[in-house]
Amino acid sequence: MTASAPILLTPGPLTTSARTRAAMLTDWGSWDGSFNALTARVCDALVGIAGGTGSHSCVPLQGSGTFAVEAAVGSFVPRTGKVLVLVNGAYGKRLATICERLGRAFTVYETDDDVPTTPEAVDGLLAADPAITHVGLIHCETSTGILNPLEAIAAVVAARGRRLIVDAMSSFGALPIDAARVPFEALIAASGKCLEGVPGMGFVIARTEALLAAEGNTASLALDLRDQHLYMQRTGQWRFTPPTHVVAALDAALAQYDEEGGLPARHARYAANCEALIGGMTGLGLRSFLAPEIQAPIIVTFHAPRDGRYRFPDFYRAVRAKGFILYPGKLTKLETFRVGCIGAVTPADMERAVAAVAETFRELRIETL
Repeated sequence: MTASAPILLTPGPLTTSARTRAAMLTDWGSWDGSFNALTARVCDALVGIAGGTGSHSCVPLQGSGTFAVEAAVGSFVPRTGKVLVLVNGAYGKRLATICERLGRAFTVYETDDDVPTTPEAVDGLLAADPAITHVGLIHCETSTGILNPLEAIAAVVAARGRRLIVDAMSSFGALPIDAARVPFEALIAASGKCLEGVPGMGFVIARTEALLAAEGNTASLALDLRDQHLYMQRTGQWRFTPPTHVVAALDAALAQYDEEGGLPARHARYAANCEALIGGMTGLGLRSFLAPEIQAPIIVTFHAPRDGRYRFPDFYRAVRAKGFILYPGKLTKLETFRVGCIGAVTPADMERAVAAVAETFRELRIETL
């Protein structure tokens, strides 16, 4: 990256490779056979990453990940259904808002931002309320980086005869999710996260039989996943104008994903990024918000320095001038900032970012110890 293009240490959009960006230099006809083949190849790869080949289908959707979350809730939860929304951060709260806007009955179980949801709590809630038909879980809550126990919660939901909708926006492609071991009805992710594509395409990986059974659930035309799936199966095309350049970039990113070694290699690099980041920041006197055992190697939340001279906008601008873009905190009770570990970055990049933070503290005369 150049001085005019800083490294994005954010949870998406994120820094992409030159090869991924170059894939967007070709224009595609949205109904052309070559683009249809590209879409099919991308969807097949995504289902494969989820371990759902033969049982699950991928439905791509124009828009950000939130578009796909809303499409999944609207398409899979019947109008008479009820969702148990598990919340320990901003994106769980957003899922609850989506249920409210769609007119779906829901109940919220909320824990603190640094407390994972437990399968025991979910089991008790499902036992107490037989009206609940679906459970909505954020796998990795991007507002802090906390990792919720997906596999254990999925097992409880299945044992109680309910259905699971997983927001895997910040985990898919880097943290293992195997459809053969994790019984979910729908899993939602997007192009611009751990797959290292560019933003603009969400997607839902769902049990094919559940897709076919979802007729009449949604009141939306554009966000009807069943209709999108059936149309693509019949024609090979998207129903409405697709984000052609985004799909092409994701196709290139997925090729690089395979070349790197797939999910194990992607996870290992992100874990090394996270280790280098936390180790370096700890050396500067900064404390991470989460305990190590619940910290996903996706994004790390740090307590802001207590020095009265610290102001995030000043800190942000100074670090950006040195080539790195960070994220503000998303907590309401504590002042924090966030640093992403994902994207086309390495532990060496993280070490350089820590050095930039250290230099910024010296320039702004901010004490951290």
